[in-house]
Amino acid sequence: MRSSTLGQDTDVGAGRAQPLGATPGVAGVNFSVYAENAEAVSLLLFESELSGQPYRTVRLDPQTHRSFHFWHCHVAGLRPGQVYAYRVDGPDATADNGFRFDHDKVLLDPYTRAVSHAVWDRGAAVTPGDNVETSLRAIVFDTGGYDWEDDTPPDIPLHDSVLYELHVRGFTRHSSAGVLAPGTFAGVVEKIPYLADLGVTAVELMPVFDFDDTEVLGTDPTGRPLHNYWGYDPLTFFALHPRYCHATTAPDQLTEFRDMVKALHRASIEVVLDVVFNHTSERNEQGPTIGLRGLANESYYHLAHSDRRYYMNYTGCGNAINANHPVVAKLIIEALEYWVTECHVDGFRFDLASELSRGPDGAELADPPVLWGIELSSVLDHVKIIAEPWDADGIYQLGRFPGKRWSEWNGRYRDEVRDFVRGRPGVVGAVAARIAGSADLYDAPGELPTTSVNYITSHDGFTLADMVSHDRRHNEANGADNLDGTADNRSWNCGVEGPTAERDVLRLRDRQVRNFATILLLSRGVPMLLGGDEFGRTQRGNNNAYCHDDETTWFDWSLLERHADRHRFFQEMLALRARFPVLRRPRFYRGPDSGVLGESITWHGTRLDTPDWTDPQARALAFTVEDATDRAVIHVMLNMFDEALEFELPEAVGRNPVLLVETARASPEDISRNGVPRTPGTTHLVADHSCVVLISGGTGR
Repeated sequence: MRSSTLGQDTDVGAGRAQPLGATPGVAGVNFSVYAENAEAVSLLLFESELSGQPYRTVRLDPQTHRSFHFWHCHVAGLRPGQVYAYRVDGPDATADNGFRFDHDKVLLDPYTRAVSHAVWDRGAAVTPGDNVETSLRAIVFDTGGYDWEDDTPPDIPLHDSVLYELHVRGFTRHSSAGVLAPGTFAGVVEKIPYLADLGVTAVELMPVFDFDDTEVLGTDPTGRPLHNYWGYDPLTFFALHPRYCHATTAPDQLTEFRDMVKALHRASIEVVLDVVFNHTSERNEQGPTIGLRGLANESYYHLAHSDRRYYMNYTGCGNAINANHPVVAKLIIEALEYWVTECHVDGFRFDLASELSRGPDGAELADPPVLWGIELSSVLDHVKIIAEPWDADGIYQLGRFPGKRWSEWNGRYRDEVRDFVRGRPGVVGAVAARIAGSADLYDAPGELPTTSVNYITSHDGFTLADMVSHDRRHNEANGADNLDGTADNRSWNCGVEGPTAERDVLRLRDRQVRNFATILLLSRGVPMLLGGDEFGRTQRGNNNAYCHDDETTWFDWSLLERHADRHRFFQEMLALRARFPVLRRPRFYRGPDSGVLGESITWHGTRLDTPDWTDPQARALAFTVEDATDRAVIHVMLNMFDEALEFELPEAVGRNPVLLVETARASPEDISRNGVPRTPGTTHLVADHSCVVLISGGTGR
């Protein structure tokens, strides 16, 4: 192994502090890393990903290679493909200052665009001693040169969007997927015709940043080790997870991701990434040293005030990113800008986004710099930004997330609609607010119904099929005595727990699925579907399947044929929503006497103009939406009682009723694209646990 310092080798220059990371150029590569309190930094250069030792160590001279917080150098002659890492030395004052400098631990560049796992051993990064032979390494490569072929992002207005959440690997890993590259970005490309035919406008991809899927999180009851499957434990914020790629080299893997984005754009489908900036894979003080903690632990993480050896666990994952430190905010914003400029990503969903509102002392900030930096970035000004508006340690910002442009996963929508559909009495007022866009949460100056991302299910919890089949979680396979995952599912098994052959129960479950789909897709705001819900994907009652890379989580595409009627219903409801702009306009509804031209909403119970807001036993709701532009009157009746109810009809609908949706009917009579004329009348009988949609006039578009 060769060592060098500035002055001994003419190919090592001072370099520059910006940009951070490894930047290849015509003459070589510039390296720069943030390590404010370090006393010494060495750049390790490896012959290959498999090399046990570096062939060269460049020791940086603080007099020449340091500019304030940054250590940097330029090494002439290096090219893309170079494998590298760092060693960093500094004062040993963990308890007082939070420093965790350790010369024995080889560190990953936080700005690397690719990570090599070729010799990685997580255990060696935890235990004392030198781990150079089993470390993660960064790879230099030039991200330019890709032919985007005039790719133009669809730029679909948020109010016209329908999100479809999926896991890249799980989406096509099952043998029934019938794709050439299962479990990869290329596999997603093969399913684009399906997504376009369904009618969604954006895929929301669960984390694609590189993560450590070798980490053993526990064992199942048979002793089989459980590993990270979901990916909510990033190693870096710029590199792709290699297992989602068919290719084996970093440039080709990035090409596969870009090919997917480009292909989705051609089908007018956007790409939203689920991003995790609230914690990293380094976990707590007993976790591995991978990068951030060895470079500037005291800057990157929230540390305990009384003893800075320990981490504040605002995320439930062992550590929490100190996102509003200026350099950390810079890292986050530059990562987002990279995915937009270099990969044409259309938006981001921020996991536990409220953690990003914490200041250096851990307290909630009124105006968090990083969140406003994201909102105000000129590079990000056109992309969708969606917050999960809470964290795991008490901050809950639903309806008050900092900034104006942010949308929010609406947890109250999920909970209150679940309650209503399962038959809980007395929630009709809350459900009306959710259907109308949650104005009680978001009708503040500058905010819109599109602030609300409406959803019934997500990766975090039951699938929709399991929502109507289980009263309680069944997470025994997670190896935690069925104590993990939420116990508050607000689900209803329709009379039998789990699988059954009882036809009445199965028919009721199908009806309940149609009820959820109807309410979701008639609601103002931005609807999000959990991938596979439209054809009955099940996790067999597991509501926390983060550790199962198997048939528990993989999409079983044979269900598409078995539940073709369910799939058709979702498809037709999406088409209905697209056909009637009044259902998805970007403004809140106003009352019929508001004077607002174009549309209004009127609420009813079983009797016209008499909603049961104060009745603690109420389980029925109706509403009329009038669209003056299209001269359409849409009347919706929702009955979650255990018996049929007679609903009065508005005069405009009763004169010429056309039935669009009746969830109590079996396919294909449950929904009709053109509608079925009904006998005129003043009332309509709505079956128990069902929804009816009638229309008079209007053609949609």
